Amino acid sequence: METDPMGTDPADPAAAHVRGTPGPGPVVSLRGVTVSRGGRTLIRDLDLEVQPGEFVAVLGPNGAGKTTLLKVLLGEHRPDAGSVLVDGRPPGDRATHLGYVPQQRAFDPGITLRGRDLVALGIDGTRWGPGRPSRRADKRRIVADSLARLEAATLSDKPLGRMSGGEQQRVRVAQAIAADPCVMLCDEPLLSLDHTGQRTVASVLDHRRREHDTAVVFVTHEINPVLPMVDRIVYLVDGRHRIGTPDEVFTSEVMSELYSSPVEVLRVRGQIIVVGDTQHLCTEPWTTGHHHDHTGDGAH
Repeated sequence: METDPMGTDPADPAAAHVRGTPGPGPVVSLRGVTVSRGGRTLIRDLDLEVQPGEFVAVLGPNGAGKTTLLKVLLGEHRPDAGSVLVDGRPPGDRATHLGYVPQQRAFDPGITLRGRDLVALGIDGTRWGPGRPSRRADKRRIVADSLARLEAATLSDKPLGRMSGGEQQRVRVAQAIAADPCVMLCDEPLLSLDHTGQRTVASVLDHRRREHDTAVVFVTHEINPVLPMVDRIVYLVDGRHRIGTPDEVFTSEVMSELYSSPVEVLRVRGQIIVVGDTQHLCTEPWTTGHHHDHTGDGAH
């Protein structure tokens, strides 16, 4: 059976578009989704559609279900109720044009896999997507270009086990970009990065969605580094959620309702600061001023 040059089977009814080009309609669709873990309802009756090129930030305190939501989109968790489509397919479908930046875990110091080897896996395919067809020369070019975009060309031959946490993050993002995805799922991609690294990653993701219409679903505790590019926010707290633009979600009224506790939202020099009872706002320390600060009477 013949395929087109991009590897799409024309006889496959599910092949609605080619790699790197979003199909018609939303690229992420959740309808009435409810998810429980460990006896707790983390997400209740969530309706969300993400359009091509849209940048959606997923926020909330530790344990609110942010990573769980990404795992539902990856097909690793099944919701208790509701329907989910990613790139027009059920979650976990191998034909999904998906890039994934997992939550950071340090590589074993003894691992000898190099930076370019990890990035190449995004081209060859992972369990989250089929990769992209390429000749050997094309593959080398894509790997080099992806690393260069992340200002990580010097990491090409460096073993992963000898990289710093920030260097590993750059390579993980390069791998997701190399997959030429229609949807990127990013789980705390700014962790371990200095301010320069955060700006680089944010800029690459913004360029990707603007130039290629790639949708970005971005789990983060640090909204301010990506605030200028965020179209909408999904804020999760204790099974409740609110979806809207940053101006719609980050109000004292909305945040107080979500946390069931008095909260004040301030905007200082272009950054968002959320002030309230630390016990209600978060369960983990905050590290820098480059996030929506959850400050209160206690220590962070």
